[in-house]
Amino acid sequence: MKDNGKKVKATFRCVVCEGIPVKGDYIDSEANAGQMGQMPLAIVTEGSRGRSYYPFDEKQATVASEESNRFLDESGLRENVPNEPARGTFASNAQGRIYGFKTFGDYFTPRQLVALGTFSDLVEEARDLTRKDALASGLLAERASAYADAVATYLAFTIGKLADRNSAIASWVEHREHARNTFARQAISMMWDFAESNPLSSSSGNFYGGITSISSLLAELVEAKSDGEVHQQDAQTTLDESYRPIISSDPPYYDNIGYADLSDFFYVWMRRSLGEVYPGVFGTMISPKSQELVATPYRFGGSKQKAREFFESGLGTAFARMRERANPDYPVTIYYAFKQAEGEKPSANGGVGGDDHGVLAVASTGWETMLTGLMKAGFQITGTWPMRTERSARSGAIGTNALASSVVMVCRARPADASVASRRDFQNALRRELPGALSVMMRENIAPVDLAQATIGPGMAIYSRYASVLENDGTPLGVRTALQLINQQLDAVLAEQDGDLDGESRFCVAWYEQFGVGEGDYGLAETLSKAKNTSLRGLAESGVLAQRGGKVRLLKREELPESWDPATDGRTNAWETAQHLVKAVLEGENKAATIVRKLGSDRAEEARQLAYRLYQICDRKKRPEEAFAYNALSQSWERVMDLSRKGEDGALF
Repeated sequence: MKDNGKKVKATFRCVVCEGIPVKGDYIDSEANAGQMGQMPLAIVTEGSRGRSYYPFDEKQATVASEESNRFLDESGLRENVPNEPARGTFASNAQGRIYGFKTFGDYFTPRQLVALGTFSDLVEEARDLTRKDALASGLLAERASAYADAVATYLAFTIGKLADRNSAIASWVEHREHARNTFARQAISMMWDFAESNPLSSSSGNFYGGITSISSLLAELVEAKSDGEVHQQDAQTTLDESYRPIISSDPPYYDNIGYADLSDFFYVWMRRSLGEVYPGVFGTMISPKSQELVATPYRFGGSKQKAREFFESGLGTAFARMRERANPDYPVTIYYAFKQAEGEKPSANGGVGGDDHGVLAVASTGWETMLTGLMKAGFQITGTWPMRTERSARSGAIGTNALASSVVMVCRARPADASVASRRDFQNALRRELPGALSVMMRENIAPVDLAQATIGPGMAIYSRYASVLENDGTPLGVRTALQLINQQLDAVLAEQDGDLDGESRFCVAWYEQFGVGEGDYGLAETLSKAKNTSLRGLAESGVLAQRGGKVRLLKREELPESWDPATDGRTNAWETAQHLVKAVLEGENKAATIVRKLGSDRAEEARQLAYRLYQICDRKKRPEEAFAYNALSQSWERVMDLSRKGEDGALF
């Protein structure tokens, strides 16, 4: 909450009522009662020197609202405004609030409804004209109709792109001065300040931009000079029996994304444009959802258990069909990207629910259900690798610890004579094999944020090689427990790396894990320093520690001296080096490259390895900003190393 009237997480401070805070619950209730309105703030124009901003006047506000509403009523467009009810979990933001968006028409201003309704209706007119032109050119009636239908389809895609950038949820990108699309991520997030684009302009959100985008894609397809066919089939029931396909699948992510719900935003407009072209596809008011494999409780009367059972059953059936129909000469590949974020309290024996140190055992319902389906279908994971699949520039990844990779799992049918293993056998195999797999992934610069999910691959490859893994009492060791054991082994491997550090860095890591950059008692620090074979005086002299008034703390990165030079500093350690590198990367990769050049590759690599450990600590301790900093070092590493091998003039050393 701020004093200048700006909102923070849907809570406002009133600028009229002497700064009295307005709580989120009150905002919700008033908005849902129809009391939330809109106030135009500015007009943005394109000038010779860039964007210019002008205040709205009364006439412009009237045209934007009253005149648009009048046109909607008099033209008949109002009758066809998408008024199908939108789901509460879809119609607002991640918290499931509604804010008055009860139908799809509520997502658009009157002026946007006029534009989208008009463009949608013109698709049918364009289809008729295209067919007449095609007949006049000599095409037979059937081909002329097919050609006109294709043109109408691509024009409808353009309407979809127009709707994405012309809604009351399209925000303004300040640093680039243009309107962002509605779907900045796979959800509709509430936007309190939105931008209304001019679809007839040459700026962002214009209709011609959509035409250009679609036509450029078609031109590339024509240039490719290759034909292809697409068939829609239900993987649970109708995989083609006439051939053995090569299968590569990106299965649904449990309850993470409801694609059918999201598609309705576009469906309601496409139905208006293409209802007569594809009556079988657009025969329902909104998209069909009953068969979609997603664990969405609202479709089951709010029951999470029934939603989970539906998802597990359907996914298991789909995997079984894949195993049955897959070409035996080729493996099945499965892509999956789902961040593990579910911690469970340690169990009494320190095993299933947590480790011996009380660290939360981490798993994921999404991963668990997907892997359980694979195992029950009789698949064995024979190879895995992480693949960079997500754009770092996507809005959901900017300034966050978002996954950048998917895990590709190579699967084949498990041999009929696969052996049975005990829990101890499985854990011993993890201890033997996981460190080598982790070493390869870290050497290949897998980002710290991706490391936990990337480790699932080699870990589950061990688990899936057995016909079953049994607990000590003879009951099956489930996939969720296997995931927890894999994550615990990852923690153990990273923690073991502390033993390779110098004493000062070992102290810093241990202190950081407990206190972060906060203060702790001098006596505790003195005891810890002796255990790590160092001294508080030495730590202070090395420039990583501050002590005052019986308290000790690690220096923050912003407190580190700008003049630091590893070539002249006679007392450096891995912790100090890592902090300076992280600080430099956040300021610019060239600066980090200069440090690496002076450090040498071995010392720089030691600091990078330490960043994995520190990210792990921050992730467990819920320190997202610090985690982001250590992840940034790894993500920039290849570029930093490349720059470090070049001189100031760009020549290679």
